[in-house]
Amino acid sequence: MADTVDTKVVFNGTRIKQYRFTNRSDGTGESDVIKVDVSTLTGLNGKAPTTVSVLEIAWTIQGFTSVQLEWDATTDDEIAILTGSGYRDFMDAGGAHDPKSTGYTGDILLTTYGAAANATYDILLTVKLKD
Repeated sequence: MADTVDTKVVFNGTRIKQYRFTNRSDGTGESDVIKVDVSTLTGLNGKAPTTVSVLEIAWTIQGFTSVQLEWDATTDDEIAILTGSGYRDFMDAGGAHDPKSTGYTGDILLTTYGAAANATYDILLTVKLKD
């Protein structure tokens, strides 16, 4: 079996995108799953972004030890480790930026830790497309 997961685009602007990620686990969990694939995005003037910056994250995690968001690279770069419920606002700093480490793709990955049957997450992620 596998976890029941869903990704919905909540807002689809030319510079700002908002996603809702949900999961109901059967105990399997997720490992380095691409949740934001920049190669599929189209920004201003039909131009594809090279990466995104994270503006906001709101979450509720139940039954998982934690959920980690990372930028994809040869050695992935941490965006946030999420537990319980919370909200993080990076807008005052202009967003949390992909450090573009060696081998970066611009994608955002998700990994769950401590998966158990009926564990859930509900994550709202707002990103800004970067050239």
